[in-house]
Amino acid sequence: MIVWMNGALMPLQDASVSPLDHGLVVGDGVFETLRTYRGVPFAWTRHAERLRTSAQGLGLEGPDAQPLRAAVDAVLAANELTEARIRITVTGGVAPPGSRRAPVPPTVIVVAFELEPVAPQLDVMIVPWTRNERGALAGLKTISYAENVRALAYAEAHGAQEAIFANTRGSLCEATGSNVFLTVGGQCLTPALSAGCLNGVTRQLLLEVADQLGVPIAQDDVPLDALRHADEAFVSSTTREVQPISTVDGVALPIVSGPVTQRLAAGFADLVDRDLDP
Repeated sequence: MIVWMNGALMPLQDASVSPLDHGLVVGDGVFETLRTYRGVPFAWTRHAERLRTSAQGLGLEGPDAQPLRAAVDAVLAANELTEARIRITVTGGVAPPGSRRAPVPPTVIVVAFELEPVAPQLDVMIVPWTRNERGALAGLKTISYAENVRALAYAEAHGAQEAIFANTRGSLCEATGSNVFLTVGGQCLTPALSAGCLNGVTRQLLLEVADQLGVPIAQDDVPLDALRHADEAFVSSTTREVQPISTVDGVALPIVSGPVTQRLAAGFADLVDRDLDP
C-alpha cells in the first residue's frame, strides 16, 4: 500500500508519526472519509469544506483543498484503485504531552482502501451512553472515536451491527458513523443538527434528493422511542449510502427497505450517475 503523508508518497511501512503527535497523545485531529465512483472521489467539494470546518472548529490549520485533492488522486493512482474508500486525517502535529498544542504544522495523511461490501440491511441497538449536543466537539468530525469504538463493541456483543446514540436530552442523535432517518405515521424524520449529530455529506445530499422527489423530510427533535416504533428506517453515510434498518434492540421493524427508503436510495443512485461532485 502506498500512502501520502506530509507532502510525499511512501510505502505504508515507511509512514510513521511521532509518539508525541497530538493526534496520538490526546486525540487532537479531524478526518474525512470519502468513496470513489469510477475512480473519482465523490462529493469532493463538500468533503473538503467539511474538513476545513471541522479543523476550524478545533482551532487547527486545515490543508488547502487543491493540493489535498492532488494527494488523493496520487494515492488512488499509486494503488491502482477505482472503487475505493479514502481516509484523510489531520492532527495537531508534534507537541509536548498534555493538552497544549505546539506552534508546528499539522500532520496530514491520506490513505485509500478497497471498498468492503455493505450488508443489505442492518440490526441496530440503542446504547446506554449519550452524545453531548452542547460539547466542544458536537458536529465536528474528529478523530476522538473511542466513544464510538466502545459503543460499537457493546452493540456487536448484543448481536447488532451498529450502535445508536441519544443525546443528553434523551432525543435521537446518530449512529457511530452514520445519520439516522425514519418514517413514522407516513412522515419521514431525521434529527436536526441541533441534536448534536454530524452533518453527514450523504445526509445533506439525501435531503436535497428528497426535496427534488417530493418526499418531505422533517429535521426536528426526534424522540428516541420513535426509532423503536418506526414504520421503516435507514442509516446514511459515505460508504453505506442508504442502508435499511431491519431491527432495533432486537425487535423487527414492520418494513425493511420500505417505499421511502427505496425512493431515496434510487434517487441517490441517480445522483451518483449524473454528478460526482454535487
